[in-house]
Order: sequence, then C-alpha cells, then structure tokens
Amino acid sequence: MHDTIAADRLTLRPLTVQDADEMAEVLAGEELYAFIGGAAPTVPELRARYARLETGRSPDGRQEWLNWIIRRDTDGRALGYVQATVTDEGRRAEVAWVVGTPWQGRGYASEAAAALAGWLRARGVARIEANIHPGHEASMKVARRIGLLPTDHVEDGERLWAWDRPA
Repeated sequence: MHDTIAADRLTLRPLTVQDADEMAEVLAGEELYAFIGGAAPTVPELRARYARLETGRSPDGRQEWLNWIIRRDTDGRALGYVQATVTDEGRRAEVAWVVGTPWQGRGYASEAAAALAGWLRARGVARIEANIHPGHEASMKVARRIGLLPTDHVEDGERLWAWDRPA
C-alpha cells in the first residue's frame, strides 16, 4: 500500500475496491470522455478494474501502479482520481488526473496533480510524463502548473508532456 497524500483542500487516499460505487457516480457523464475517450464505467467494471489496480503492480512486475482517490477535506467527498505508473526502477512516472465534471474549474485537478508530482519527486522520480490531447486546454494548464512542458512526441493523437529532474 502506498501513502496517503495531503494537499491544501484535498487528501489523496489510496484507491480500494470499496471506492467503486462512489467513483461510478463521479465518473458518470459523457462530457468527461470528450478528450480521454471511452465511456462512463459501470460499478462492476470499476470493481474489477480497482481489484487489478489494488495489487499495485502489473502482472509482469515491471510497472508499479499507484492510484489515489481525490477526496475533499471539508466532507470527504470523492471528486476524482490521480494515478502514476512508475517504471525504470522508480525513475520514471507516467501520471494522469481526472476530476468529475461537477467539480471541474475549481483548481482541484491542479492541486491533486501538484501533490502527486511533489510526492513522486520526493521519492526520487527523475522524469514525470503525461499524455494530453492537444485540444484539452484544462489538462495542459494542469500540466504546466506541475512543471511539465510539451515535447515534440505525439502518440495516438496525444502530446507527451514531461518534467526532468535537473542534472
């Protein structure tokens, strides 16, 4: 199990299968998938996905899967999630963040992503990456706020954003 991470208004709590019911509500709504693709998951789909993620490792053991539910401190309400897939013996992390539509535009994604990036940097991660659709202005703003910069690499229509630890 990985750490709980505190932020100003939020707490990032390690994801568990028990979060699936509440998260199905958070992740509902077609507009949430405009840039990331897919559709809102059902509760059984989330339970199955969370059971896999809760193991903390890919089946081959080469990836560390770190997933947190973003919870608002005032009421404990789930607002979304952040995740990091850590590879290269802990040197590289691919991150992502999703905040449910009702809570967007309030700085929660930036706050949660910044807390995650700070936690990863404190663990010695040397490169943080995120793949962002070029039309997703909100995610690009979050990436900039946590120190990521756009690269020239584009894959599956998404630009790679990255931060490298200074030498």
